[in-house]
Order: sequence, then structure tokens, then C-alpha cells
Amino acid sequence: MALYEYIAPCHFGTESVLKREVVSLGWEITAVDDGRVAFRGDAAALAKANICLRTAERVLWKAGEFEARTFDELFEGTRAIPWEELLPENARFYVAKASSVRSALFSPSDIQSIMKKAMVERMKTRYRTNWFPEDGPVYPLRVSIRKDTVTVGIDTSGTSLHKRGYRVSPVMAPISETLAASIIGLTPWFPDRILVDPFCGSGTIPIEAAMIARHIAPGIGRSFLAESWTTLPDSGIFKRAREEAEEAVLPEALAKCDLQGYDIDEHAVRCARENAEKAGVAKLIHFQKREVKDLRHSKPYGFIVTNPPYGERLEDRAGLPGLYAQIGEAYKKLDSWSMFLITSYEEAEKYIGKKADKNRKIYNGMLRTYLYQYLGPKPPKKKGEKGL
Repeated sequence: MALYEYIAPCHFGTESVLKREVVSLGWEITAVDDGRVAFRGDAAALAKANICLRTAERVLWKAGEFEARTFDELFEGTRAIPWEELLPENARFYVAKASSVRSALFSPSDIQSIMKKAMVERMKTRYRTNWFPEDGPVYPLRVSIRKDTVTVGIDTSGTSLHKRGYRVSPVMAPISETLAASIIGLTPWFPDRILVDPFCGSGTIPIEAAMIARHIAPGIGRSFLAESWTTLPDSGIFKRAREEAEEAVLPEALAKCDLQGYDIDEHAVRCARENAEKAGVAKLIHFQKREVKDLRHSKPYGFIVTNPPYGERLEDRAGLPGLYAQIGEAYKKLDSWSMFLITSYEEAEKYIGKKADKNRKIYNGMLRTYLYQYLGPKPPKKKGEKGL
């Protein structure tokens, strides 16, 4: 069985969650770097990773890796990759994105242009032609240069994997689906524990939790770029991966969970309900218009997992001290609960009134945020449950 190497980019600071996902799917980790996890798997892994990974931004098929400190070295290293084995003669191929960190080569446009020329030169020799129609399947490349090491990947996903397909009713500044799933993965939450998001917006955090509870693969309802490729080692991998994912879905009646989402905006609450319906989890989540100061729950050992306002707009910042003070007061009343709160507001702990047990730096795009982790007590073991 032939094995291939894949690269899955993710939000900086969430690599451990993605690594755990990859291992749980049975693949071998080959490298973990800032913002990406590399792993080895068979051809079927390409499809299964796209359909099943909750925290990856996309899946790249690794084409090659080499050192380059000059543009000549970049050209020769790119030309040495066996493109004729990876791309059909009529492929539409280009470098969609090039990034450089602590490297001699740093101009994205020059990197893109030189690599395209090198690919054409290689394929001219192998296909014995001077012209390529580029009217076939699309093969976009994503190139990362870190400390002069060039890593070349072919994008198999197309549209970013955070686009699950259920967000039919967006609201302003929603948290991405992949980041929401990553935050949940950084908590010790399980579906038998209560989860409340008092700033739910379009409902992304509780919807992602409900999908986890029902074992709904995040990419089960969407398509991927590689499905149009004619060079896949096995043309049936996506069909089989979808069938396998569909068989794993739990009926709503068997997905025992208590998930709640609140927001002060009635429109946001309506959007959240519509999105949950589209995701197939509407019956598992209770959405309600409610202010954070009114947050209360009769059951112990629950979780607040939320993405409150950051005050990115100047006119919103004046209200942040009062808002975060309300969060602190509400949490104080839930004495056995845990709280996981992601924000870029640097004075969050001050106004919450309590220092977090842990915090983790996470980049939401180019925005630096922190996941503040307030850890409540563990619930007592259930009768008959053994310790580790």
C-alpha cells in the first residue's frame, strides 16, 4: 500500500488538538510546526481528512520539500519535483499562496512567478510540448518557506474547511467553525456535560459541540477540489469516505447532551436556530435571547465556552469593562463550572475579577487572542466507573 504525506494547516496555538484528531483517525504524525500538522497516510486519507478533520483549515498533498536561499535554488528545487506524476497535461496549475518566515526569499510574487516557470519547464520536457492548455482540473499550490526550507503542497480542499455549509444565516464577526471546534477540543468537555455559550452569535460553538455529540463529520455535506482530479490513485475514495462518515452519525435521540446558546440580539438568535437546523442539530440546542448577567443553571459541573466581544471597533471599547465584569459575576455564581473564553481584550482577567488557571495564545487570522481557561472541579465518578 502506497503511503503519501499530507499537511494540514490550522490556527496557530491549536496544533495539539489537530494532532490528536489525526492520531485518532489512525495516521502517523510526521511533523508538528507552528500552524500546521504533517502526517502520513494512504490515498484514502486524502478524502477522509477533508471530510472528518474538524480543526484543519485545509488538506495539502505534499509535493516536495527542499532548501533554497536564492531564486536559482528555488527554480531548480521546484523543477526537480516530478510534476508529471502529480498533474495531468491539461491541469490548471499555479501557486495560489506563498509565505515566508525567517528566510532569504521573501517576495511572494517573485516566489509564485519563479515556481510557475520551473513547473512549466519540467512538464515541457516530460510531456514533450511547449504549450499547455490549462483547461482541465485545478491544482493550486500552497508554498511555505520557513528558515529557508521550501515546503510545497497541492491544495486538495479548495474552499477552506471552515466552510461546513451550515452557516446559511451569518451575523457580524462570527467565530470560524474550525476555531470553535479547536476551542472545544482544548477543553475537557464531553457530550454528557452541560455547555453554554452566552455570546453565541450565529451559534457556531454550540453547533460544533452538537455535531461532535452526533458524530457528524464536518465536511460530510460539501465538496472538495480534489474530487475533480483525474490523477487520484483511487477514484472512489471520496464516495467511500462519505458513506463511512454517514454510517457513523448518531440519531438525535441517542446524542445525549445539554447545549445552550444565548445572545442579546434577537436576529442573531434566529440566525443560530436556522444554522443549527441546516447542520442537523436543532433539537440538541436551546437558543434564547438573554443577557450574560442573567446566566444561571441549576446543574453543576457545566462549561461556559464563549467568544465575547473584543471591542475591535473603537466605539465598542468603552463598554468592555462592564461587560467583562458581568461575565465574572455570572461565572462566580456557577461555583462548580469551568469557563473557556477567547478574546483579544487584554484586560479580560482584570474585569472578570479572577486570574485564569491557564491561558493559551491563539491567532485568529492575524489577530492575537488568548483562550482564558478557568478550571472548575471534576465531577465525582459515576457508580461503577474506574479510575485511570
